[in-house]
Amino acid sequence: MRIGLIISGDLETLSGQQLYARQLVEHLRGSGDSVEVFSLPRAGYARQVVSNLSTDLLQRVQAAQFDVLLQDELAHPALLRLNRQLRGRVSYPIVSLVRRLRCAEPHAAGEQDVYRSIERRYLASVDGFICHSATTQQAVSDALDRTELARSVVISPGGDRFDPQITPDVIAQRAHEPGPLRLVFVGEVIKRKGLLILLEALLKSPPGMCQVSVVGNTDLDERYLRVVYHLLMVTQITGVTLTGVINDGDLAAILARSHVMVVPSNYSGCGAAYLEGMGFGLPAIGATSGAACEIITDGINGYLVPPNDPAALADRLQGLAADRSKLVQMSLAARETFRARPGWDESMARVRQTLIDWSV
Repeated sequence: MRIGLIISGDLETLSGQQLYARQLVEHLRGSGDSVEVFSLPRAGYARQVVSNLSTDLLQRVQAAQFDVLLQDELAHPALLRLNRQLRGRVSYPIVSLVRRLRCAEPHAAGEQDVYRSIERRYLASVDGFICHSATTQQAVSDALDRTELARSVVISPGGDRFDPQITPDVIAQRAHEPGPLRLVFVGEVIKRKGLLILLEALLKSPPGMCQVSVVGNTDLDERYLRVVYHLLMVTQITGVTLTGVINDGDLAAILARSHVMVVPSNYSGCGAAYLEGMGFGLPAIGATSGAACEIITDGINGYLVPPNDPAALADRLQGLAADRSKLVQMSLAARETFRARPGWDESMARVRQTLIDWSV
């Protein structure tokens, strides 16, 4: 197959959407397919909409010969005009890779209407959807006011990029080590991911009960980052380390020595980070909103707490810190969840077969 792929940012960006795209490109090329990647600069929403005035991307796409054109749905503000102009000029299908919908996230009422209008227009311009979760698939259906989507599949990310080699004995020994409960937060330091909710939960907990490693990009929301640092300076919260973006080896080392993954995002599109943590035997704590519930079974391999509720989160953390036998039980259940889920090879093979079916 000859495949075009339009993404926001580049394949080396360390985020969930780029990881999915990177794994897919590697699989497709390894299977003998040709993939041409069009990288759009990461920019604010309004600037992406304005970029539709340029014809550069259209000319580059039209100059190529494809069997299918893939698009990162997160780049949708920049693709409205492109898809309209491609209609009638190309015979191949346009397929969107959908991690989450912006209009499904919580926003102020006015912003929500704008995002829904623009995103719905984009979704109506493509021929098929490969969604990262059933939650996202339902959000696409809701945005288009359709009960069924003609071409739509759910193919979740894999969680096995680290290939963790950790045994039940090691997990149990780690859980009973003396000292604070070691938490890891993996995600961009932005409001949606909920780092401040975690820090507020620590304020409601006994001092020194937890240590936290915060792994993720700190350059996306300067104002939010300032609030995080201010809270750390003016309160008694200790043991919090912001690592920024780190390589996979360093992240794997942090996951291996942690006890629990906590990402109380107010909306999760697929929750792949939870699954990666579960590979190391880490119970996950996420929010009841979004797709976290597709990986986390409350009380079994982690907890689901209401979004923006630091008190509920603090209660769960205190319970795990006090009951290490419960922590062992949930850690082993988390490991079994990981072992039962498909890996990247299987997921990307399904994507490839879907593209073959849809390009005929």
